Amino acid sequence: MHTSLFIAKRYLISKKSHNLINVVSMISVVGLTVGTMALIVVLSVFNGFEGVIKSLYGTFNPDLEITVSNGKTFHYQEFPTTEITALPGVFGLAPVVEEDALFKYRDNQFIGTIKGLPDEYRQMSSLDTMIIEGAFVLQEGESNFAIAGAGVAWYLSLNLNDIRHLLSVFVPKRGNASYFQFETAFNNEVIHPAGIFSVQQEFDEKYILVPLRFARKLLDYTDEVTSVEIFVDNTADIDDLQENVQQILGQHFIVKNRFQQNEALYKVMRSEKTAIFLILVFILILASFNMIGSISILIVEKQKDIAVLRSMGADKRLTQRIFLIEGMMISLIGGILGLVLGFVILYLQQQFGLLKLGSGDGFIIDAYPVKMKALEFVGVFFVVQFIGLLATWYPVKYLFRKEAGVKLN
Repeated sequence: MHTSLFIAKRYLISKKSHNLINVVSMISVVGLTVGTMALIVVLSVFNGFEGVIKSLYGTFNPDLEITVSNGKTFHYQEFPTTEITALPGVFGLAPVVEEDALFKYRDNQFIGTIKGLPDEYRQMSSLDTMIIEGAFVLQEGESNFAIAGAGVAWYLSLNLNDIRHLLSVFVPKRGNASYFQFETAFNNEVIHPAGIFSVQQEFDEKYILVPLRFARKLLDYTDEVTSVEIFVDNTADIDDLQENVQQILGQHFIVKNRFQQNEALYKVMRSEKTAIFLILVFILILASFNMIGSISILIVEKQKDIAVLRSMGADKRLTQRIFLIEGMMISLIGGILGLVLGFVILYLQQQFGLLKLGSGDGFIIDAYPVKMKALEFVGVFFVVQFIGLLATWYPVKYLFRKEAGVKLN
C-alpha cells in the first residue's frame, strides 16, 4: 500500500511528458472543487430559507394544535386542561375559535377568517413581535379590538386612526339555512381595529384576530372552541409531549405538531431540496468525466513504467492500485478544496450578508439566509469521494487492460 501511494503521489505532482495530462488533471480538480462548493452552498442556503419559513410559521402556529376528530367544535369545560398543563414542558394553553367571516369596512368588503384568542395569548405567543402598525391589543375592560393581517387590512383599506368607522364582522347564524335572507341570516358585530400584523402572505391575507369572547358572542357559542393551542418551552421534547397529550385525550381528538399543521408546505420544501441535490450531484458526475480522461491518458503514458514494475515483481493489484489511488487523490483534493471554499463563502454570507435578496422594503430578510450543518458537509464529502471512486474505477478496470496491455482480474 505504501509503494502504491508513493508512486501515485509522484505521478500526481511530477511533470508529465505530455502537458495535456497536467491540464486534464487540473481541470478534474477544478471541476470537482466547483461542484462540491456549489453543492454545499446551495444546501446551506436551502437550510437558511427553510429556517426562515419555519420561524415565520412558528410565529403564527403553536407548537401543538388540538382539534376534534369528528365535528368542528367541542366544549372547553370538558377538556382535561389540568392534566395537560401539568405535563413537563407545557408553557401555556389557549382555547381558540376560528370561523370564516365577511368583513366590511366603510365601502370595502372581504371574506376571511376570524381567530378568537384569549387575552393571555400575548404572553404565550411571539405574534406581538410581528405588529407593523398599531398595537397588539385584543381587549381592555369591556372594549374589544381587532388585529388584522396586512393583506386583509390592504383590501379593506383599514385606517387605525379613524375612530369614526368600525370594522363590521358578519358570520352565518346557526340554525335552519332554508330561511336565508341577508338581513336575518347573519350575526353582525362591530369592532375597532387596533393593529396590523405581517407574518406570511398565507396568514396576512386571511386572518383577523379578535378576542375569544367577541368570537363566541358573534357565533352564539357558550364555552365551545374549535381548537386548543399548546405552547411549550425550549427544553421540551415535542414528540414525547405530543404522544403524552394524545394518550390523555384519546382517539376523539387529533394532536398535530408544527410539521403536521403545514405538512404540504414542508413536503414541498423537502422535495425541492432533494431535487436540487440530485441535479447538482448529476453535474458532479459530469465533471468527474474529466477524471476518466485524465486517468486514461496517464495509463497510456506510463506503459513503460508499468512494464518495469511488472519485471521487478509487481503483481496485478499493485499496478491497479497505483492508478486507483491517483484518481482518489484527485477526488480528495477537489472535495476538500470545495468544502473549504464553500465554508468560507457561507461564513462570509452569514456574517456580512454579501449577496442581497433585493433593494425593496418588502423582504422579510435583506440577504440570502445561510444555515450550515456539519452532517451535510460530511455527506457531501462522501458523495464526492464515491463519485470519484466510480470515475477512477472505470478506466483502471477496463481501459488499463487495453492501453497498458496488462490483463487484470
